[in-house]
Amino acid sequence: MKLLPTTSSIFNRAFLSIAVLISPLCVHAEDSSTNEFPSHFSQLCDLAVAKVTDENSKGPFFVDSYAVRALCAAYDMTGNTNYLDACRQWSDRMVRYQDQMVPAGAYYMHYNRKPGETTNDWYAADSSSIGMAILATAVRCDGAERKHLLESTEKFANLVMKNYVKPSGGVSDGLWSKSSDAWWCSSGIFGSFLFNLYAVTGDKHYLKTALGITDWLNHWDLTKDQPFPLSQQGPAMIMYVMEDYSAGWPYISKDKKIKDDAMAKVSWCFDWIKQQQQTPVADRKWLPTTGWGMKFGGLPFHQYVFGRYLSDDKFTVAGDAEMQRLAPIVFGNGQPELTQLPMFMLMSYAERLDPGAIYRSK
Repeated sequence: MKLLPTTSSIFNRAFLSIAVLISPLCVHAEDSSTNEFPSHFSQLCDLAVAKVTDENSKGPFFVDSYAVRALCAAYDMTGNTNYLDACRQWSDRMVRYQDQMVPAGAYYMHYNRKPGETTNDWYAADSSSIGMAILATAVRCDGAERKHLLESTEKFANLVMKNYVKPSGGVSDGLWSKSSDAWWCSSGIFGSFLFNLYAVTGDKHYLKTALGITDWLNHWDLTKDQPFPLSQQGPAMIMYVMEDYSAGWPYISKDKKIKDDAMAKVSWCFDWIKQQQQTPVADRKWLPTTGWGMKFGGLPFHQYVFGRYLSDDKFTVAGDAEMQRLAPIVFGNGQPELTQLPMFMLMSYAERLDPGAIYRSK
C-alpha cells in the first residue's frame, strides 16, 4: 500500500522550497533551530480547524481570527482544502452574525453585545481582527462567495470610518463605555485592516484613512497614562500597535510625510521587544502562559515581516530564538492546548514558513 505524505512533511517540503527562493533572510531555514517549525505549525493548524469549525467553541472570535488567517496561509502552502473550508465556514458564520448586529456592519465578538441587541459594549478593535480573517478568506475564494465576503468587510470599514475615526486620525473603540477617545488598540488594528482592504480593493479612501491612522500612532506616546497602558498591557500593546506598521509598511515607506516618524515608532517598538525577549521567560513581568503575556506569541510575526521589509536578518534570527523559547510551553506536555499563546504563534509560524502569505491580496 502506498503511504500518503503527512501534512507536516508537506509543510517541510514547502518550507524548504520557499527557502531556496527568498533571499538571504532564510539562510537559517534548514538550521536545527527551525526544523521543528513545520511540524509544530501542522499540529496547531489541525487543532485550529477543529476549533474554528465548532459552533459551540468558547472564547472571543478575535482570537479565532488569527488562527483563520494562519489557516489561509497553510492552504496556500499545502493546497489542503480542509484548511480553506474551515476558514470559509467560520467566515460565513461571522457574516451571518453581522447581518443581525446593531450598529449595522458590526461584527459579533462572541461576548458583550450580541446579534439583535442594542445595549452592551461593542469594540472596533476586536471586529477589525475578525474583518481581516474574513478578508483573508475572501481573497482565496471566487465568484459570488468572494463578493459576499468582501461586501461584509466593506460594510464594517464604512461603519468605523463614518463613526469612529476621529479628526486627529486616531480611532475610538466603537461603543466602549470606558472611553470615546481615539485609542492605540483600535487604531493599530483598524489601520491594519484598512491597509489590507486597500490592497484587495484598490479603493484609495481606505489607504488615505489608514495613513492618517499611522500618522496618529506615530505621535502617540505609548508610555503615557491611558486606558490599558503599556505598564499593564506589555506585549499586547506592542503586538496590536505593530499590526498597523506591518500591514502598511509598503505604503508608509513611500509617504515622505510620515515615513521617518513611522520608522522611529517601529524602532522603539522593536527595542522594547528586544529587551523583553532577552529576559528569561520565567522572569518576565508578563508570563507567556497567562493573560497579556500570551501575546508574546505574536511578536515574532512582526520581526519576520520587518526582516523582509528591511532586508535585515537580525529580526528573523531574533524571531526564531523567541519561537524556540515559547515552543516548550505549548508542545512540552504532549498534545498542545489552544490557548491564546499558540493561536498567536500560528501567525508567526505562518509568516516564517510562507513569507507574505498572511498579507496576500490576490
